[in-house]
Amino acid sequence: MALTKTQVSKLGRELDKQYAAFLEEVRDALEKSENQQYVELIDRAPADSGDQATRDALADLNLAIIDRHVREIRDIEAAKARIADGSFGTCTDCRADIGFERLLAYPTAKRCFVCQRQHEKTYAHDPSCTGITCIE
Repeated sequence: MALTKTQVSKLGRELDKQYAAFLEEVRDALEKSENQQYVELIDRAPADSGDQATRDALADLNLAIIDRHVREIRDIEAAKARIADGSFGTCTDCRADIGFERLLAYPTAKRCFVCQRQHEKTYAHDPSCTGITCIE
């Protein structure tokens, strides 16, 4: 069953909220990252290798979190583009309707549950696929 205008509107508002939240998190993470670089420049006291390894791991984690949030932002932008062009709520693989309940749980879904499950099985070992998002 195709989505109603009310359902699409509700999902659009949810996408807007998620977009704003992810954008804020990316800004905060970048701000903290910059501040950490300044702290490290000022505090150049020799550190042992354990301290350096911990610092490097935290920097890598911060970058991974930022990268994940940026991917989420791109997924939201793609979903909003599908709303604009009228294809939102239609599976990109089989062209069937994506259930409203699935979209409530995952508003950026571009595949129905069956096609998404098949996609994950097919690309489970593909390094360009991370979870639900694949570089296509």
